[in-house]
Amino acid sequence: MGIEICGIGGYTEVGRNCTAIKVDDEVIICDMGIYLESYIRFTEDEDIINLNPDELISVGAIPDVTKIDKWKNKVKAIVPSHAHLDHIGGLAFLAGRFNAPIIGTPFTISVFNAILRDEKIKPKNKVVTLNAGSKYKISENITIEFINMTHSTPQTVTIAIHTKYGIIIYANDFKFDNQPVLGKKPDYDRLRELGKQGVFALICESTYARDAIKMPSESVAKEMLRDVLLGTDTRKKAVIVTTFSSHIARLKSIIEFGKKMNRKIVFLGRSLAKYALAAEDIGLVNFSKQVEIVKYSSKIKRKLKKIMADGKHKYLLVVTGHQGEPKATLSKMINEKMDFKLSAEDLVIFSCKTIPTPINIENREHLERTLKDMNVRIFKDIHVSGHAGREDLRDMINMIKPKHLIPSHGFSEMREALQGLALEMGYDKKRIYLIEDGKTIILE
Repeated sequence: MGIEICGIGGYTEVGRNCTAIKVDDEVIICDMGIYLESYIRFTEDEDIINLNPDELISVGAIPDVTKIDKWKNKVKAIVPSHAHLDHIGGLAFLAGRFNAPIIGTPFTISVFNAILRDEKIKPKNKVVTLNAGSKYKISENITIEFINMTHSTPQTVTIAIHTKYGIIIYANDFKFDNQPVLGKKPDYDRLRELGKQGVFALICESTYARDAIKMPSESVAKEMLRDVLLGTDTRKKAVIVTTFSSHIARLKSIIEFGKKMNRKIVFLGRSLAKYALAAEDIGLVNFSKQVEIVKYSSKIKRKLKKIMADGKHKYLLVVTGHQGEPKATLSKMINEKMDFKLSAEDLVIFSCKTIPTPINIENREHLERTLKDMNVRIFKDIHVSGHAGREDLRDMINMIKPKHLIPSHGFSEMREALQGLALEMGYDKKRIYLIEDGKTIILE
């Protein structure tokens, strides 16, 4: 019967990642994420809230798993690769439709459990925790293996699916960071070993396939932060940093420099609390001993009132809202929905890139215009990406030498760029598959 692959989501956009891999009569689903642009447009929120799954499917916010209805009873496992919402955000809504366990790394499962607790959703699926470097036997014919990888959230893995036809590798997302701020560098040795054994297919992210670079290490972003936070005159000024809540390594660096600034550090926002406490639950960090974490709007409002009374220059505030989301903490602060007032030459630091979708661009432009009208100092793009550049992608392909290549995690021009790279490397175009959301291919 062979291998069939359905690109349920993430093959027409950056997000909503979900791939079903059918091996004979058994199916593994890798990732089950949200499409942040559609999700935020529908909810005006950056965090998961309990909504009707069918509505979310209809607006394109979560994967349309009805595309694999004929495989529904064949699903043996749901395997998220890491804890970003565009990879696990749909689990709470969709996993219960399948009689299959959810298998993830400790941090990924900790974040998933936090979402379930917050929204009072009771999981129907068995949940299995698997460490990087470990294997799990799904059935007599399928074993999955987690390979340690670096990305912009902890305990990201590349998934190897061992079958009688060969190994299928799901590398969606990754970067090759040889000096990570948190965790170990990628397991290159294991990737090379698998390449020697014979990789049947590689499903590979393509987000930065057009950029002829090796993506810089997270240690570079740490030095960029050091330059801004310790190399700028911040005396008597408010300092606000916003970044991806899931970026635990980045938060670790911000805390380190906040201490050197002799400021009290406060995290403000639901998603920051969710990810920070999820990392604490598995012993990855101990932020609660170093910072105050305030989760809900009513408490954030009271805290900001106290900060204004104490003197805002005594604090380093880390807040949600780096994409300009209207309901996030930063937007509420500058729109005076909180008891906090920015003054001329206060600092707002965006330790992130604007995710290039229309709604994010519009929200961020509005946010920045408001800040500029206040004469606030804005520091943008204090960031390096967690995604592979074109030369990292070349290295991945060279290491594992797949027979088939399926570009994923990108708009058509991104996936075509990865196809172009593979053609440049001597691959036959017939073995490179540019599929769209909801489409299935058969590999031989």
